[in-house]
Amino acid sequence: MKREPETLDIARKIVANMTTESWVSIPHAIMMYEADVTKLLDEHKKMNAGITDHSKKISINTLMMKIIAEGLKAAPRMNSHFEFKPKMLKGYLTIYDHVDVSMPMIFHTGEMMTINMRDVGNKSLTQITDYLADVVRRSKQTQVTQVMYDVGMADTIRKLKSGKLIRSIAKIIGANTGRHKVKQLQGQEKKEYYAIPETERLTPKDIEQGTTTISNLGSIYRDQKGSCAFLEIIPPQTTAFALAAIQKKPVVVTNAEGKEEIEVHKILPITIAFDHRVLDYNHIVPFMQRVEEILNDPTVIHQWK
Repeated sequence: MKREPETLDIARKIVANMTTESWVSIPHAIMMYEADVTKLLDEHKKMNAGITDHSKKISINTLMMKIIAEGLKAAPRMNSHFEFKPKMLKGYLTIYDHVDVSMPMIFHTGEMMTINMRDVGNKSLTQITDYLADVVRRSKQTQVTQVMYDVGMADTIRKLKSGKLIRSIAKIIGANTGRHKVKQLQGQEKKEYYAIPETERLTPKDIEQGTTTISNLGSIYRDQKGSCAFLEIIPPQTTAFALAAIQKKPVVVTNAEGKEEIEVHKILPITIAFDHRVLDYNHIVPFMQRVEEILNDPTVIHQWK
């Protein structure tokens, strides 16, 4: 029996709109990077030794976010936004000194929202951990659909002001009429929700566009094998990263006698997508070199705590 067509909720509408724009407008290039995190995991274990409060422990996700931010400091062109007008062949690249990470999170309700982790490069691991905990706390009093509706309407109004009249009006009609109408809060319920202090709930500021995106796919399925083959860059960002699950793999190493032998190491596959209009492979190399430097001597992570 044929099922009834499923209409998209606002979260999927936003994802559908942004990923469509990504595929249409950005020529993606992909780097597959197998990061050897064997030594890093040893130092990570030492870092959390003796901490009984689980909420205070530094997660691998937090640690990798910080390491990627350090890599972007070494390759600042990757930490950028790009605006391109193909009809006029005009492009504007904005390189940022601060690393703001857009990170998809799944909340206790099962809803997904991409949170802007601001200034990760200059935050300590403890500060990042505390911020993530605060996001989870505030999410419990957040109407995710309402926040996304507010963000979507604000974006539509910006495009309306920039002259994209027909497309903007079509979006407004689509979001507010028919079977595809977004179910936003109304009346007293809406009034009571906006009466909640912004310090106690998530707001559009929490999901503003970051300077790059990091998706931790391994945290969703830790038994995953392989790596992410492709991921979208969300414009105007120029890079995106996907972390797979940590896997045990054979690695060729040189022993103390100078002979090569095979050892079992822990490998974290990292997918790096970059906008080929403004980035080439040579722009990615300093990022990988800095990450390798940290992984080869991960004792530096204790200075970040």
